[in-house]
Amino acid sequence: MADAMYSEEEEHQMIGMGRDSAIQALNSIIQLHFEKTLEKKRAIDGRRKEMWRLFQLFFLFLALVLSAQAQSPPGRLQCRHLWAPVGLLALAHLAFYVAVAQTLRAINGFRYQRRCHKLTLALATERLKHVKMRGYGVGGSAGVAVPAEEFEVQYQEPPESYLAKFKRSWAMHFAFLLCTFGFMASASVVLLCF
Repeated sequence: MADAMYSEEEEHQMIGMGRDSAIQALNSIIQLHFEKTLEKKRAIDGRRKEMWRLFQLFFLFLALVLSAQAQSPPGRLQCRHLWAPVGLLALAHLAFYVAVAQTLRAINGFRYQRRCHKLTLALATERLKHVKMRGYGVGGSAGVAVPAEEFEVQYQEPPESYLAKFKRSWAMHFAFLLCTFGFMASASVVLLCF
């Protein structure tokens, strides 16, 4: 009796659903992941605009500090006062790094999610093509059953090597920030001490 019950459940799992229902389910999956991909793209674009505003404000601040040092009277700021602008620049760079790190973390998270949705979308599209091409019956009748594995689409994730792209992005931004700080500190030394 238990063997008969098991074989019926197994048979039910193998039967799956009708061709039209399977096509409709795959179309729903495709639509969902397409919308999610567009949503993540809009989120990435919004965060990028935010990051560019941060860069603009930061460089405006750096320009103000540098011009204030260049235009100060010779007796007012001297080499012994170097710690004030360099300390101010260090604090500004630290605050900027924290802001950019948070924005980059959000952008990279959205990129990763978008990539997952794209991979799942591609798999669902491939399965839909396969179900449509196969026809499942003479003339592709709607009543023919499609096996469950034909229309079930698991959420896909990119390989581990995809994450290296994010590490390169972090390294580039950090190196840029170090170079900017080095330039501003050396410019302060030149303006105040020489």
